Amino acid sequence: MRRLIWKGKNQNELSDAHIQRIVDAYKDRKDIDKFAHVASMKEIEENGFDLNIPRYVDTSEAEEEIDIDAVTEEIEKIDVDIAQASKELKKSFQELGLKFPF
Repeated sequence: MRRLIWKGKNQNELSDAHIQRIVDAYKDRKDIDKFAHVASMKEIEENGFDLNIPRYVDTSEAEEEIDIDAVTEEIEKIDVDIAQASKELKKSFQELGLKFPF
């Protein structure tokens, strides 16, 4: 639902298409995943008459799966690159007669 609005100066705005989608959902009186839910009075009462959208509609998006093996491999590659760069930097410091800081 949050993706249907954009920030205005003092208030959020809905496009005509988004308003129509809301009206259609209301008229059709059916659940629409991530958008609308037809709640019974019992359900509303059980929620303390709270009509806040997240009580009835799950708008969360599934997070992308992380390939731990690929991430670990990338970290190991970065560690090797850092070690090589540090070795080269240390050599340059020695050639200039400077103390390597670490």
